[in-house]
Amino acid sequence: MTRPTYKIISYGCQMNAYDSELMAGVLEAKGYSLTDSEKDSDVLLVNTCIVRGSAEERALGRLAKLKALKQERPDRILGVCGCLAQRDAEALFDRFPHLDLVLGTRAIPSLPELLDRLGAGERPLASVEECEHPYQVNAVPVRKSSLRTLVPIMSGCNNWCSYCIVPQVRGREVSRPAGTILDEIRALVQVGTRDVTLVGQNVNSYHDGRTDFANLLGKINDINDLLRIRYITSHPRDANARHVDAVSSLSKVCDHFHLPVQSGSNRVLDRMNRGYTREHYMELVEGIRDRLPEATITTDIIVGFPGETQAEYEETIDLVENVRFDSAFTFFYNVRVGTRAADWPDDVPLEEKKTRLSRLIELQERISLEKNQGMIGRQVEVLSEGPARRKDRHGGSQLVGRTTGDKCVVYTGKPEDVGRLVPLSITDAAAHTLFGKAAE
Repeated sequence: MTRPTYKIISYGCQMNAYDSELMAGVLEAKGYSLTDSEKDSDVLLVNTCIVRGSAEERALGRLAKLKALKQERPDRILGVCGCLAQRDAEALFDRFPHLDLVLGTRAIPSLPELLDRLGAGERPLASVEECEHPYQVNAVPVRKSSLRTLVPIMSGCNNWCSYCIVPQVRGREVSRPAGTILDEIRALVQVGTRDVTLVGQNVNSYHDGRTDFANLLGKINDINDLLRIRYITSHPRDANARHVDAVSSLSKVCDHFHLPVQSGSNRVLDRMNRGYTREHYMELVEGIRDRLPEATITTDIIVGFPGETQAEYEETIDLVENVRFDSAFTFFYNVRVGTRAADWPDDVPLEEKKTRLSRLIELQERISLEKNQGMIGRQVEVLSEGPARRKDRHGGSQLVGRTTGDKCVVYTGKPEDVGRLVPLSITDAAAHTLFGKAAE
């Protein structure tokens, strides 16, 4: 008998990526097999993100297009998961009557039961109730990569930034027990994982009641055969000396700090409810560079926040010029219904937002290129990940590896490099990619 098939379309952050892997594990435990074709799928799930307006629009557009697939095969199960499902729940059935399932961000443990009920013809179904342990699921995630894997250490957020919808759709912070995390990583290492990324909305506020983030890093560092430990995302308010000390002293913890600054203006930071000042942020960066001069620092920045003046925008530009981030995710503000800022006048005109964003991107691209060009001639050690997307200039195959600072290096190597630490000399650089050769 042919096994039924599934496909998951995933948008958004690393938490969503892991959720999709976990849902895939549930489906495979129920006897489904993966298909690359939406048309051939018996179960088709769309895992959504609504942190940015553009992400929400893409998800809504995809849901609308799925109507044709449902009409073609009424027995096909169509579902929406993630943040859009959590926020809009039953309203999605009114807008998209072809949907069979709405699954919230903390409802993955209920997916096996829901699949049984859907299989018995009971539909539509919705589950958006909060679960105390959203990752306590009797299924093994289907990993996209066995070499580099995502491991959630917590879910939710307690920060309530005035522009951010995450606390409403992901709930309050819940940290996984350290023992569970360690057991998962040990099992991953047994099947070939060498690089783990610890994920959560605010990983450096992790605390399971006995173990804080710095302690957790230390325990993971002791796992044999694991080569690299990464994590994302950190909140500048919670990044402290213990955090920096752990990165500095633990050999496997990568020297990359992703610290979303969002704005260089104290007044804007206060209105954003970020919980720190420009001066605090600059001191944090200075402390990191004192301890770890070679560390990479990346960030997120929003321009055009309600009430942001031209002078306040210039403060952000000044901060970027002074910090010299290795890279930055940059956005212009858009209203997220349900946040505190949604009640304020969105008073920076769209064209002005686009102008400010364009100038910021141009500045950061220049800085990223300059910093990467400054690495030419230096030696780095990369974890080789596999074939690069591009061919070399002579038509040969190339490999790609990643530094401890999360920079990708394309180089000509050997198949046996994959999964190993490889020393390289940097020979060339673009704004987002380094190029190297085997170090002598």
